[in-house]
Amino acid sequence: MRAGLAIAVAMLLAGAAVALAVTRDPSPEDAARSAAEGFLERYVEDDGRVVRHDQGGDTVSEGQAYALLLAAATGDEQRFAQVWSWTRAHLRRPDGMLAWRWAGGRVADPQPAADADLDAARALLVAAGRFGEPRYRAEGRALGEAIARHSTTQVGGRTVLVAGPWARADAVAAPSYWSPRSFAALGLRDLEASSRRLTLRLTESGLPPDWAQVHDWGVVPTGPPGGGEPGYSYDAVRTPVRLAESCDPADHRLAARAWPRLRTRPGAPERALDGTPRSTIEHPSALAGAAAAAHAAGDREAAAQLLDRATELDERHPSYYGAAWVALTRTMLDTDELGRC
Repeated sequence: MRAGLAIAVAMLLAGAAVALAVTRDPSPEDAARSAAEGFLERYVEDDGRVVRHDQGGDTVSEGQAYALLLAAATGDEQRFAQVWSWTRAHLRRPDGMLAWRWAGGRVADPQPAADADLDAARALLVAAGRFGEPRYRAEGRALGEAIARHSTTQVGGRTVLVAGPWARADAVAAPSYWSPRSFAALGLRDLEASSRRLTLRLTESGLPPDWAQVHDWGVVPTGPPGGGEPGYSYDAVRTPVRLAESCDPADHRLAARAWPRLRTRPGAPERALDGTPRSTIEHPSALAGAAAAAHAAGDREAAAQLLDRATELDERHPSYYGAAWVALTRTMLDTDELGRC
C-alpha cells in the first residue's frame, strides 16, 4: 500500500513538473531565436529575397540586411547564403553599394541607403566568423570601404555618415542609421565618434529625430527630405536600439535619455520631439525602441514586458517592419549572437 502511494505521489510530482515546464516563459535567448526564425520563415523567399508582404510585395535593401543579420545570429548558414546571393545578384551596384528598392522584377530605385549597407557589411563579418567563410569577410570589408567612400562627407572637420550618396552635398543624415557596433566592427572609428557627438547634441532636449542636417556649427533636426515637420517616428525608433546594443556606456546613456519621454504610451510610433504622441495606434517597432531605452536606463523588467507586448501585437497584426525590429531588438539586447563586447 505504501509503495502504491509513493508511486502515485511520484507520478503527481512528475506531472506537475511537466506542466511547469510547459507553461514556463521562454528565456530571453529562446525568445530572440523564435522571433528571428519567425521573421526569416515569414518574409524570406526560397531564393533569398525578403518580401514586404504588407507593403505591396516589394524588396528593400534594409530588409535584405535584416535577414542577413538574423540568419547569421541564428547560425542559419544556408539561409544566409541564399539571402546574400540574391542581394549581390540583384541589388549590388558597380560601386559596391546596394540599390535601395527592387520591385516588379527590377531595381526600382538605384540609390543606396547607408543603414542597409552598414547592416549588411556587419552581417557579412559576423557570418565570416560564424561559418568560417573568409569570402564573407572580404565582401564585408569591401562594402565598408564603399560606405566610407560614397556615403560620408566632411563637416566641420569631422567625417559624418549621411543617408546615402545623394545626401552628401547638403549633409542630410538619418540618426537611426548610425550604428556604433557596425562602425566598430568595420573599423570606422571616425564615424563612431562623430555620430556619438551628433546624437548627444540632438538629444540634449528631446528625442532623436528621424532626419537631421549637419552643419559646421552643429546639427539640427529636420523633416523628411520630401518635406514635413521634424519628429520621432518609424525611422527614429531604431536609434535607441542601436545605442543600447553598443559596447560603449556613453551610448547606453544616450539611449536612456529617451526613456522618460517614451514611458507614456510607449507603443506610439509617431511623436513630437518632446515626446508628445502624434498617433493613437501602437506599432511593434515603437515598442521595441521603447524597450531598448528602458533596457539602457536599467529598467529591465519594463524592457522585457514591452518586448513581449511587441511580440503579441505583431502576432495579431503582422508587419514586415514590426517583425524585423522585434527580432533584431531581442537579438541585439538579449544575446551575444551578433558578437560580444
